[in-house]
Amino acid sequence: MRRWLAVLPLAGLCAGLLAQALGRPDFAMAAWAFATLAVLAVLLTQVVTSLARGDVGLDLVALLSMGGALLLGQTLAGAVIALMYAGGQSLEAYATGRAGAAMTALIARQPRTALREEGGVLQEVALAALVPGDRILVRVGDVVPVDGWVAAGRAVLDRSSLTGEALPVTLKANEPVLSGTVNAGTPFTLLAERPAAESTYAGIVRLVEAARAQKAPMARLADRYGLGFLALTLALAGGAWAATGDPIRALAVLVVATPCPLILAVPVALVSGLSRAAGIGVLIKGGGALEMLAQVRVLVIDKTGTLTRGSARLAALRTLGAHGEAEVLRLAASVDQASGHPVARALVEEARGRGLILPQPSMVAESPGEGASGRVEGRLVIVGGARLMRRHGIVFPLAAGPRQAAAAASTVLVAVDGTPAAVLDFADPLRTDGGRALMDLRACGITRVVLATGDRRGVAEALVAGLPVDAIVADLDPAAKTGTVAAERRNGPVMMVGDGVNDAPALAAADLGVALGARGAAAAAEAADVVLLVDSLAPLPQAIHIAKRARAIALQSVWIGLGLSLAGMVAAALGHLSPLQGALLQEAIDVAVILNAMRVLGGPRDGREPTAEAVGHP
Repeated sequence: MRRWLAVLPLAGLCAGLLAQALGRPDFAMAAWAFATLAVLAVLLTQVVTSLARGDVGLDLVALLSMGGALLLGQTLAGAVIALMYAGGQSLEAYATGRAGAAMTALIARQPRTALREEGGVLQEVALAALVPGDRILVRVGDVVPVDGWVAAGRAVLDRSSLTGEALPVTLKANEPVLSGTVNAGTPFTLLAERPAAESTYAGIVRLVEAARAQKAPMARLADRYGLGFLALTLALAGGAWAATGDPIRALAVLVVATPCPLILAVPVALVSGLSRAAGIGVLIKGGGALEMLAQVRVLVIDKTGTLTRGSARLAALRTLGAHGEAEVLRLAASVDQASGHPVARALVEEARGRGLILPQPSMVAESPGEGASGRVEGRLVIVGGARLMRRHGIVFPLAAGPRQAAAAASTVLVAVDGTPAAVLDFADPLRTDGGRALMDLRACGITRVVLATGDRRGVAEALVAGLPVDAIVADLDPAAKTGTVAAERRNGPVMMVGDGVNDAPALAAADLGVALGARGAAAAAEAADVVLLVDSLAPLPQAIHIAKRARAIALQSVWIGLGLSLAGMVAAALGHLSPLQGALLQEAIDVAVILNAMRVLGGPRDGREPTAEAVGHP
């Protein structure tokens, strides 16, 4: 409705001007009055609804200026005010709609059905009917409905709508497929990994919808400033009337204040920032998270799957006692099928790569950051670290401890029926973009980098040698990692970056939580304020640049717009502007601040991002 609100006052204004030209001033005044009343009725409903919620907004100024114009017989000025107000609403709706196009496209592309293979026959079923293990035919141009694996054929996938990557990727059999991507090649068969409601794309859609519903702190701050601006407007209008006895001057002041840049510039700039971030594969859950992203100073970053690739590979397997290598690997991988941890996935892939058949485990219990236990073919199998083994009263011989020579390795212990069975060493190298991303984050204003990991300190130190890391906190469980985040707050606003279930509490506790990787744990994505849809750290510095630019431009638009409005109000109070002239002036101001706020949709001309300090505001 907001986009079309300006049609009626525009028609009334034009009809009145035509009648005036034809020598019928009575018809002209009637047309202008009707145009004003139409918008006034809509505005009155909005104001009453806002007041009922206890929200005293700047729309009250527009209500007073239009009502005052009708009472004082300034029908032409009233029609211009109505057109100005409705036009501002329409322009804001258009700008917000354009800025949110990337997020809207994510929701609109969500598939509703899928082609499932049943007994050799394809049947179209609702997404809710899909279960893990279903075989799904993905046709050319189809959006992949659920997360899964390439079961047959070769998948050529366009991921640009989710990650911003321009080139499609080619996946072979048994390689993972991300829901929400588009089949840009030939048809292939997908083996569903999880239900549609738990898929990556469904989670992204939920996050987008939640982001749209949130109101940014800056927007709430604008509301508080708006109350002061409302009080100042009424005081200035009342003072002009009292000093001169001329109500027209009071009306002119009200007209210049309608509508205020505070209620136009902030939402447009912030939504534009959210849209730009979505375009590079960074989903920010609302304007509040966007603002905090522009202000973080401390980075606490997880290691496994975040700073490292998370695609660990089995480097060594040492069996203990009478346990055979293949049997231990089969039992441990069977339990880890129920875990989403990167090392668990690597163990499962290693077992499948060796042709081992993995039975379904039962009674699985996962301890985030420690490991998992369950029963496989009636045998109790525990897979995890030394802490988990101690909790179960299982003592491994000292000679079976982690190999310190494998400095960049993770070590997993396996116990079967209460006795030590094997020690597995996994190599997990640093991401190729890890070091560069940390340097770029430093350039974005991050003053302190802390590596927080559940691994041994020696492993962590070897991994980040030569990287811009200020502190390493090792051997952490989820509670201790959360405590690390809390302790770092003394150094400034904290951004926590992680990807696993064990990172979820720390992500929620941080001033800003960032979940890395589209295939990271769902708990991490839900707890985080920002989700990187591409499995890379590279977009995060870009997102910080976008957030800083959006915040700086929003503040710039507000202060410049308020300054021009206040100057116009003073001129109107002194009698230098009529209500009609004031309406035209304020319309120009409103258009200017909205267009300035929309600059967030474009990149900076000189390659640098402005900061809030650059516009004179902390």
